[in-house]
Amino acid sequence: MQHFPSTSWGKPRNDQLDPYASFPIHQGRGARPKTDAFADAVQHTQQPIVTGTSVLGLKFKNGVLLAADNLASYGSLARFKDIRRIHKVSDSTMVAPSGDMADFQQIKRMLEGLMTDEAILEDGHELTTSQIYEYMSNVMYARRSKFDPYWNALLLAGVDKGKPFLAHVDLLGVTYQSPSIATGFGMHLAQPLLRKALEDLGPDGESKLEEADARKILENAMRVLFYRDARSLNKFQIAVVTAEGVKIGEPQQAPTEWGFAEGLRGYGNSDETY
Repeated sequence: MQHFPSTSWGKPRNDQLDPYASFPIHQGRGARPKTDAFADAVQHTQQPIVTGTSVLGLKFKNGVLLAADNLASYGSLARFKDIRRIHKVSDSTMVAPSGDMADFQQIKRMLEGLMTDEAILEDGHELTTSQIYEYMSNVMYARRSKFDPYWNALLLAGVDKGKPFLAHVDLLGVTYQSPSIATGFGMHLAQPLLRKALEDLGPDGESKLEEADARKILENAMRVLFYRDARSLNKFQIAVVTAEGVKIGEPQQAPTEWGFAEGLRGYGNSDETY
């Protein structure tokens, strides 16, 4: 401290201060800031590395279908090709993410803990899809409010009170429900296809759509995404939830045709125009 008889007597000397002015060295631990930019580990929580692309959801007469490919990209590298992104939460609810796979692993553990706590009560009640949806909307909004969001867009599908339920929650906590939903690049490429399929059936088209037809619509949309989305893979799963429960299908492929590519300008060594 300063010992000169002046107005600065009793105050700390400059050499006792942190040269980076992060906090005064003479202060106790309780007075220090919660984080120390110079001593803490480097964090990349807001820089997703391993990510998944689009997830599609579509209601039909008796339930809901979800479709997601099995690719987790390491940056722009198609690194992990057997990642199953559709997760069963309960006998009536499933969830699928796009975005950061590490964050989704944390969300899965959180949901498993939630369902375990509910089962321990043994009161004969199970959380409904809408209740899990509200829970996830609060979780995502809370993390956003801490400026450390889970970097995901989630689709929650289920059967709630005997009716198909499909909803979306994103990293900002924004929520909505719709007969057809797509995340990621699928919002631009697949969602118009899903909406048109329902509109062609007239008002409340989802109540007239059969499961087999809904599957064909999703398979076609996944094929379109494989053609146009560089982060997609022609290996995907389709899961269905009805009053009978959740069934997640095995990975499958959609038939594709690339012969037309030779006629595209800029493809390979071709100088042809179209």
